[in-house]
Amino acid sequence: MKKVVIITGLTGSGKSALAMKLCKEYSGEIISADSVQIYKRLDIGSAKASKAEMSSVSHHLIDILNFDETFNVSEFITLCSDALNKIVFNGHIPFIVGGTGLYVKALVEGYNFSNAVGHEDFRRECEDLAIENGNIAVWNKLNELNPEKAKAVHPNNLKRVIRYLEIEMFGEEKKKQESILKDYDVLCLGIIDDREKIYDKINKRVEEMIKLGLEQEVSALIKSGAKREDQSMNTIGYKEWFDYFEGKVTLERTIELIKQHSRNYCKRQLTFLKTIPNIQLVNLKEGEEKIREFLNDRNK
Repeated sequence: MKKVVIITGLTGSGKSALAMKLCKEYSGEIISADSVQIYKRLDIGSAKASKAEMSSVSHHLIDILNFDETFNVSEFITLCSDALNKIVFNGHIPFIVGGTGLYVKALVEGYNFSNAVGHEDFRRECEDLAIENGNIAVWNKLNELNPEKAKAVHPNNLKRVIRYLEIEMFGEEKKKQESILKDYDVLCLGIIDDREKIYDKINKRVEEMIKLGLEQEVSALIKSGAKREDQSMNTIGYKEWFDYFEGKVTLERTIELIKQHSRNYCKRQLTFLKTIPNIQLVNLKEGEEKIREFLNDRNK
């Protein structure tokens, strides 16, 4: 059976570097499951692979949209399916890599809409997200899943937005769409680590992004017409800069907000990872061992 490796996990956990290493050893190609890396020119803030790295290992679903375009889970599934077919046709192994849990969950279990029942933990998570990042952050999650439904509700109608999200993510429909991975032998890993270690890595990574020129990257995007309402700009590492360029906050505060929002996102990622079917939560070393065992087992 055709094999596919899924490596998701916490921000800053090292999943991309692990995927690059193993793709070189096992003739793999990477399909990005990252909702920011799909955008051109959003490079530093999305921790996108360098051009040298992408020349050594083929990448898919990176740099496919302009900053003013929108994208959702349904489109991701369609493009991911096309990429899977191409990679398998080339005789290579697909590695689906990224921290956007909604994408990975949709891949693994297929779509599951309407007739939702209550999910209190999920509702509290959404409410916490609204407190931390504003109601628009929750509305954007709905917009990723179902743009038409998102248009029908105001972002500030938080209760209704959360209910619609709940339906999209946990409900059932009479004809559930099958997972596009149903004909594959799938290994799905979520890379996690000690929280304090991850937080330290996140803080250091943000500082490195600043050194690499994140401020200049965002400034150039804004000068090209990017707005805080754009889906691409309402993401961690980019949305925090608008108040800075408008003179409302200091550079130091902007950097601290990026770190804080990244840490908060890490918490939400861990909660969401646990909802993905058949996922194995492992540290980086365990993840590498499991992937090698999986790919070396020729009988599967």
